[in-house]
Amino acid sequence: MSYRVLARTYRSNTFDEVVGQSSIATTLKNAILSQRVHHGYLFTGTRGVGKTSMARILAKALNCLATDAPSPTPCCECESCLAVASGEDVDVVEIDAASNTGVDDMRMLRSNAALRPARARFKIYIIDEVHMLSTNAFNALLKTLEEPPSHVKFILATTEAQKVPATVQSRCQRFDFHAIDTDAIAMHLGDILKREKVETDDGVMRRIARLANGSMRDALSLLDMVLSYESTRLSTEILDELIPPPHDELAFAVMDGVAQSDPAGALSAVDRALQTGRTVERFCTHLIEHVRTLMLLNVCGSDTDLVDVSGPMRPALAEQAANFDAPTYVYMIALLEELRRNVKSASASRALADAAVVRLAMSRQFTDLTELIERLDEGSGGALPQPAPSRAKKKDPAESSALAQRGDVVTSTSKPHRQVAPKGNNTSAALAPRSAAVSSEQMDRVAGDPLVQRVKDAVDGTLTDIRLATTQPTPRQSGADDEAQDETSTTE
Repeated sequence: MSYRVLARTYRSNTFDEVVGQSSIATTLKNAILSQRVHHGYLFTGTRGVGKTSMARILAKALNCLATDAPSPTPCCECESCLAVASGEDVDVVEIDAASNTGVDDMRMLRSNAALRPARARFKIYIIDEVHMLSTNAFNALLKTLEEPPSHVKFILATTEAQKVPATVQSRCQRFDFHAIDTDAIAMHLGDILKREKVETDDGVMRRIARLANGSMRDALSLLDMVLSYESTRLSTEILDELIPPPHDELAFAVMDGVAQSDPAGALSAVDRALQTGRTVERFCTHLIEHVRTLMLLNVCGSDTDLVDVSGPMRPALAEQAANFDAPTYVYMIALLEELRRNVKSASASRALADAAVVRLAMSRQFTDLTELIERLDEGSGGALPQPAPSRAKKKDPAESSALAQRGDVVTSTSKPHRQVAPKGNNTSAALAPRSAAVSSEQMDRVAGDPLVQRVKDAVDGTLTDIRLATTQPTPRQSGADDEAQDETSTTE
């Protein structure tokens, strides 16, 4: 007897056996009980989340011969249920739209739909990957899909719902299948291993479930491969030999080295990630997603629903997220995104990745520019002069002219001074919370330099002159006084 893979052997046979899609299963069961079964359904979702299995279960529920009417609990033992489960029922037609894309195929389907079923209640068409149909094929199917014969039901399945025309979607009830939770996949894999009488260590099933990325079929395929290597007992050592560690574990190790200011440890984690076959660009994408998760946990709290993290992993990620503040995470994402774009065309992509990781790991050795300015102010021995009060006495125009000859700036007090940011596209520098590449020890030596002190005294004197100038009349007022003086001289 030929071997059947786990994905086929342990395919769900009833609505209650479906993993991770309980809301959709409950809706279909209630529709059967209330006799409100629609003539067309559209199942959308990523691969391996149960679209085809749900379609077959619905077909068995409608055509089960053990009952006199459609039942939400098919017997799975009658001739019809067994034929549907094996894909050999003459009244349940499964069509692969990828190989039947033409308009002639849809015309043949319309012609056959007019015929009544051979033995069952309904003739059911399951069209898989329906988005692969051509435009003409969709148009040929449209009228039959809108008003099919009473004995016909359509179940359309696709992984790319955006490619299905809106006219088709509007004629169907749409159900979105979401990615299956990691805990649910791990629990289901544990049940399968118990049936297969295979022992396993703690954490093995969770690691396979994380690698599946929400796809039950991918998880069963990985488990099949591992059981081919060892069919009596599964351990983490076996997984290390056959399956690379999940990207979230590698990204966690990299950020752990960054948080501890350990460039060597972070580079070692990068090397392990790239040895698994990941490209530098893909590694950057995974690391950006991990940093985003840490940022959301830091900003929104450890209980936020904005991140899709399993329960056991959340405390560890929340603890790691507390190592940096929100501006630092913004800077990290900007730096890594710039790295991801650069490595596409760079010949030394590995060197760029290593340099970026070292820069992140050494970020604690740099001082904030604002903090450096504050330390300079403290080292000057006194505070800057306070600005003059707004109601200062009016200065003599001659004094204003003298100030202008000296080169001082005369500004109007009616509008505050605005600083204009320098032009340029230095996004990373603008976002960097520790962008000044000057260490604290170097800054202490600079602050004690007599030349630096003289420069700062000169800056303080310039600021004092500017504040004195702000108390003078506005240029418009000074101009008016000059015109008045000119008129007086002319009259005399």
